[in-house]
Amino acid sequence: MSIKDTLIKKIDEKSIVVAVVGLGYVGLPLAVEKAKAGFKTIGFDVQAEKVRLVNQGHNYIGDVVDSDLKEIVEAGTLSATTDFSFVKDADFIAICVPTPLDDHQQPDISYVRDSTIAISKYLSKNTMVVLESTTYPGTTEELIKPLLEDGSGLKCGEDFYLGFSPERVDPGNLIYKTKNTPKVVGAIGEDAVEVISRMYRAVLEGDVKEVSSPAVAEMEKILENTYRNINIGLVNEIAILCNRMGINVWEVIDAAKTKPYGFQAFYPGPGLGGHCIPLDPYYLSWKAREYGFHTSMIESSMMINDRMPEYCVDRAGKILNRFKKALNGSKILILGVAYKQDIDDYRESPALRVIEEFDKTGAQIDYFDPFIPEYKYKGAKHKGIAAIDAKTIASYDLVVVTAAHTNVDYDMVAEHAVAVFDTKNAMKNVKNRAKIELL
Repeated sequence: MSIKDTLIKKIDEKSIVVAVVGLGYVGLPLAVEKAKAGFKTIGFDVQAEKVRLVNQGHNYIGDVVDSDLKEIVEAGTLSATTDFSFVKDADFIAICVPTPLDDHQQPDISYVRDSTIAISKYLSKNTMVVLESTTYPGTTEELIKPLLEDGSGLKCGEDFYLGFSPERVDPGNLIYKTKNTPKVVGAIGEDAVEVISRMYRAVLEGDVKEVSSPAVAEMEKILENTYRNINIGLVNEIAILCNRMGINVWEVIDAAKTKPYGFQAFYPGPGLGGHCIPLDPYYLSWKAREYGFHTSMIESSMMINDRMPEYCVDRAGKILNRFKKALNGSKILILGVAYKQDIDDYRESPALRVIEEFDKTGAQIDYFDPFIPEYKYKGAKHKGIAAIDAKTIASYDLVVVTAAHTNVDYDMVAEHAVAVFDTKNAMKNVKNRAKIELL
């Protein structure tokens, strides 16, 4: 029986054994959905604590339903391990490891490379390998394919299938989760695309869009987030201009989005956060240089977005000046360090950069985030204040809102603060706006 027929039969019988490498914000939700669909699923992570929590049915990812995890672990459908040899028994292997930038803002694909090398040592015939980690176009074919073939002695397309299907995780999204978000699949060879897509369709409710190659799927993912990066850069620049002109940019956007076509609303803020939008354009710019191409529009938006934390601190200094206060020595409270509202994820959060810029001025900084009692940044741990009340708010020279969490009493903040700088329009429903300045 051919590899195609063998895998299709196993998919239809739900006898596929799934391996998910990396149990973070992408890997754990994927593993849960595979297991819920009836496939025996084994997750791998180098962090023993994550493995322990999964095996105990304890969830640590906001988008995973606690009861779902507990149920599939107790049923024996999902388990986790720190032993890579489990890959030898897998029919479908999803690589969901981090793809950060290094200190020079260049792609760090060491996690992908190391995971691929480890997989190659245990790769069996009749296996599907799919990279889900966001990366530059060409990674699957130029890096992963030769590593898998050299390490295993197997031939891609004949002994195993290889593809790329970008993760589309939006933490905190109340509508779109892993299960119902459409998938894009690109693979090496038509049979590989067909079979890998069939596997995703057996698990997910969202559509599966098949494309002609892994490179198309890799570029598609970069386009998604570069599109957002550029448009956020545009609206951040408009916000800076509107401030100089004395125009409320938030009102401008609300008016513009009444147009039913040709306009999508993007909003300004203290910078970009999350794992994808701030990082992906750097992957594309880095790869473009290989082709002698300069991504001028992309790099311009990145420059604008990267300077927003510093701009916010400059604006805060001007607010303090009105009270005859200098940044140096002023007490400032940061409200929210998550990169978006109502989540506990602070990866690449611009609020951390804002705090860092404030620290450079000599300001005394505290933060409050109802979702993040403490965080780690550049090797140092930072602990937030436990709660806020009228007395606490009044003790600061300035309150700066950097995440629009909905479980904060903004009316109380507006009433008792000396001054508020709202970079997220989180206080849009507060009626008494005398002390509030918007980005």
